[in-house]
Amino acid sequence: MTTLDLPVAPVASVVEPRARFRDLVGSEWLKLWSLRSTGWSLLLGALAVVAFNFGTAWDHYRYWLQYDAASRAEFTANDMALWDAFTYNAALVLILSSAAMGAVAVVGEYSSGLIRTTFTAVPARGALMAAKVLVVTVVQVLFGAMVAGGSFWSTQAMLSARDIGLPITHPGALRIVVASALLAPVCAVAGMAIGALLRKSAASVVGAVVLLLLLPAVLTERRHLTAALAHATPLHAWQRLADAGPPVDEPFPWSAGGAWLVFVLWALGGAVVTVLAVRGRDQ
Repeated sequence: MTTLDLPVAPVASVVEPRARFRDLVGSEWLKLWSLRSTGWSLLLGALAVVAFNFGTAWDHYRYWLQYDAASRAEFTANDMALWDAFTYNAALVLILSSAAMGAVAVVGEYSSGLIRTTFTAVPARGALMAAKVLVVTVVQVLFGAMVAGGSFWSTQAMLSARDIGLPITHPGALRIVVASALLAPVCAVAGMAIGALLRKSAASVVGAVVLLLLLPAVLTERRHLTAALAHATPLHAWQRLADAGPPVDEPFPWSAGGAWLVFVLWALGGAVVTVLAVRGRDQ
């Protein structure tokens, strides 16, 4: 028997096209909202933040007629109605909620093991994490705008029943709303950076609490070094922007422009760390 040499047709190699960035954004958007915890965390966080602000305004509304004339005059003269628009306790809850969501958005895939499949399907890890940062930032901007705007409207509407509410056009009112709204995405991106570095759910949430809440609380403004460190935190930057009261004699004063710069640097720094932390590391 003889063997016939049959011609073999060349097989064209199939090259998988690189994922477009908008496709990565769409994938991360679906991935985020496929988690049942996303909707619940946003809802509960919004209710808690608005409730803290509304409760403070309710106390002023309820006991307004019991205040003496001097206290009422001081409340009006110092624009203390704006203090109810977004309180310190509400800011703490907002920081915790947003930072935790940002951290979980990253470490959730590590805990489930899905991150290996994700990086296998999309080798461009930097682009993938950039898309994740963009999606979380957009969601948190909308979340922050909703809770800040809702808090301002509800508190000032209640205080207006006593003729002490202030409009959004009042000096300093818009700055409080914008600063409170942007506090959410800034802390969410910081939480993502912590999650990308630690890669453990519990450790990332604890790290976010320590960095964004506990550390600013223990930094005093009586010394130059600790004051400079305190001013570099998002919480103190928010306090500077949300300060609607009369000027106080601070040992180391700083400007509102510096506080806005802190917001920008934390957002950019958190995004860069999140993108770079996944490169060159085993998953």
